[in-house]
Amino acid sequence: MASLSSLMLVTAVAALLVIGSSGTEVTFKIGESSTTSTLELITNVAISEVEIKEKGGSDWRGLKESSANTWKIKSDAPLKGPLSVRFLVKNGGYRVVDDVIPETFKAGSVYKSGIQVQ
Repeated sequence: MASLSSLMLVTAVAALLVIGSSGTEVTFKIGESSTTSTLELITNVAISEVEIKEKGGSDWRGLKESSANTWKIKSDAPLKGPLSVRFLVKNGGYRVVDDVIPETFKAGSVYKSGIQVQ
């Protein structure tokens, strides 16, 4: 008969396999209205908050949700990339993707976060 610790280990490994194999990778599509000083991000999943940090910056700047899964920010000066993105997943927790949006981003481009969400 299996020991309690063995059963707990098997259960934990099974849970990790289920979590790791399910979910959707978060992507950021650059919207058509984006310019060097305006950024429109369209996410493929519902998230609660989106912020960006410019290269060399220390502060996160919040984007405003303009419609479902579409987030915008307008800057007085050109945005300095690559841009890092921090977002809040609706089922909990902030995620950060460093340098995901390159300095030379173009409308229509899609950038993968490498982060899976449920």
